[in-house]
Amino acid sequence: MKMERILCIWFGAGLLRPAPGTWGSAVAVALGLLIHRIGHFPLLAIATAAVTALGFWAVVRHTAGMADPDRREIVIDEVAGQWLALCFPSVGFWLMGLPADSFPYPGWVAAFLFFRLFDIWKPWLVGRADRRGDAAGVMLDDLWAGLFAGLATMAAAALSHGLLM
Repeated sequence: MKMERILCIWFGAGLLRPAPGTWGSAVAVALGLLIHRIGHFPLLAIATAAVTALGFWAVVRHTAGMADPDRREIVIDEVAGQWLALCFPSVGFWLMGLPADSFPYPGWVAAFLFFRLFDIWKPWLVGRADRRGDAAGVMLDDLWAGLFAGLATMAAAALSHGLLM
C-alpha cells in the first residue's frame, strides 16, 4: 500500500464503518490528547501543522485522476481539523499553567462535538471549501470546521465560566 493512501485513511481509521469521518475524528481526539500529554500545546500545534502539510500532500497524490477526490475513507482531513479544534483549549490550559497531563473533559468533548457539527453542517466557509471539488477542498473544509469548532469551544468555556455574562 502506498504511503499517501496509508496517511489518507489514517492508518485504517477511514476504513471503519459506519461514519468513517466520526471514527477518524474520535481517533484524532485520542491521539491529540496523548500528544498534549507528552508535549502540551507546543507539541500539539507542531503535530497539527505537520498533519495538515502531510494531508495536503497525501490527498493530492492519492486522489490524482479520481473524478471525486472527497472519498469517505479519507480521514486525514478530519485528523487535521480535529487537532486544530483541540489546539484552542490546549493553548488555554497551557497559558493557565495546567500540567500537560491535565486536559479536562469538557474541553476535548466540546472540541469533538463542535468539530463534528461544523464538519457535517458545513456552514459558510466550510461549505464553500467543500464545494471546490478538488483535493485542496478536501482538506480546507475540515480546517475551517476545526477553526470554527475551536472558537465555539472557547466561547462555550467563556460562557460556562461566566466570562461573557
